[in-house]
Amino acid sequence: MSSPVHTQSITWQERLFAYVQLTRLDRPVGIELLLWPTLWAVWLAGTKTFVLHPSWLILLVFSLGVVLMRSAGCVINDFADRHVDGKVERTKNRPLASGKVSSKSALILFAVLIALSASLLLFLPLETLYWAFGAVFLATLYPFMKRWTYLPQFVLGAAFSWAIPMAFVAQGQTPDLVCWLLYIANLCWTVAYDTQYAMTDREDDLKAGIKSTAILFANNDLLIIGFLQLLFLTLMAIVFYLLNLSIPAYIGLVIAFILFGLQYLQTRDRLPAHTFKAFLNNCWVGRAVWLGVVVALF
Repeated sequence: MSSPVHTQSITWQERLFAYVQLTRLDRPVGIELLLWPTLWAVWLAGTKTFVLHPSWLILLVFSLGVVLMRSAGCVINDFADRHVDGKVERTKNRPLASGKVSSKSALILFAVLIALSASLLLFLPLETLYWAFGAVFLATLYPFMKRWTYLPQFVLGAAFSWAIPMAFVAQGQTPDLVCWLLYIANLCWTVAYDTQYAMTDREDDLKAGIKSTAILFANNDLLIIGFLQLLFLTLMAIVFYLLNLSIPAYIGLVIAFILFGLQYLQTRDRLPAHTFKAFLNNCWVGRAVWLGVVVALF
């Protein structure tokens, strides 16, 4: 385990970068993985009222909300894991584990990020505020689920998908069948890619007593990931059919299918470096699906 660094023994530049690391702003992959499904929902919710292109205000509010809530989630995650991150090779130098940021400072930062996120709700209908409580609850709950259950990835999926019904409500829609199919589809995709992520740390997590679907699925991990990916594609295709979207939307799903196949080939040896690369590849899945939706609505 790395030796903790006293919070007063580093320069202000080092401390500033420590906060950047704590919020993962230096690693925007998580922002993308949360952003793309949010944008799918923003665009698809508009089709219910024949508004094919969302307003710039809606796009700005939800995009900023993604950045702030993802950052807040990373802070509370590291706070929950501050005593075990030092036992995992990939996370031993994180700011809280190494002592570059204090627990008190992390909680203050978490509260500030949540407050900034809440301020964005002033630009949305009042009903969106009620749904926002669910987002805060899930974001706060997820990090602690690693102690209680082998299914924290499902809680993360629920949290990462919560912007979907919020996007419908923000545009005057009542979450309906399309909304919840989209929600479940994204939950399946999130569990799949976060299991790939968890496979990267599986050996260290076993030693540290951290639970995950990668440990639960064991040798069936790739099979279950593949099933979840196919379920994601199927549900998305149903959503597109119900909304009567044109061919480009389905082409996006075909590209996603090809990317999933490449991920499987890459992770067959289950080497941590390869499972992590497969996890990162999911950004291209999100991009392909979003681009297909946007082109289909032109």
